[in-house]
Amino acid sequence: MSPLATESACNTPGGARAGEPNGTIVVLGIGNVLWADEGFGVRCVEALQARYTFAEHVQLVDGGTQGLYLIPQVHGARRLIILDAVDYGLAPGTLELVEDGEVPRFLGAKKMSLHQTGFQEVLALAQLTGSYPERVLLIGCQPEELADYGGSLRASVKAALEDAVALAVRRLAEWGGEPRRRTAPLAEGEAVTTPELALERYEADRPAADAACRIGDERFMPPGTGAP
Repeated sequence: MSPLATESACNTPGGARAGEPNGTIVVLGIGNVLWADEGFGVRCVEALQARYTFAEHVQLVDGGTQGLYLIPQVHGARRLIILDAVDYGLAPGTLELVEDGEVPRFLGAKKMSLHQTGFQEVLALAQLTGSYPERVLLIGCQPEELADYGGSLRASVKAALEDAVALAVRRLAEWGGEPRRRTAPLAEGEAVTTPELALERYEADRPAADAACRIGDERFMPPGTGAP
């Protein structure tokens, strides 16, 4: 594990081009955008797609909380970048890197939510079947707040997103992913997240705390029932 150096959609068709020396590169953001900093990984992929274009053999994937359903994406990748909120026990917003064969063991020891349990199994299965990517990079961010239903990234984690995106772009360049600054906005329907869940709209449309339950569906946890 090393500190940060200074500095359910794909944006391209799957598979490598004929004769492509680098093979398929998958950039996978996992997490739940509805629970504040849990959405870090998905927001990183969203930002990467909004700001950059990449070679045809690069896939940007909103993995959400799909867990075992991500087997095809992981097993089909030659190189894999994972972006996720990870409990390192450090200050909120701290980024840490884990690489290659250490990633499954690390996620297995640092489970923070159910989606990480399923995804750790995806990586373990890839190792057992000989389909583990040649290179894997986990860019993890220490969350600040998770228990905020409908919440967004806290300031510390939103700031870390910028460093995580820069780090992912540098690694993609090293791996032959050909990142280039986007010169035209995404076409309608091309975004990795649905329009309703895009970060700016998601934050702007959030109801005030007195108008929306922050701990879950109030139909099942009405006031006075002892819900936290």
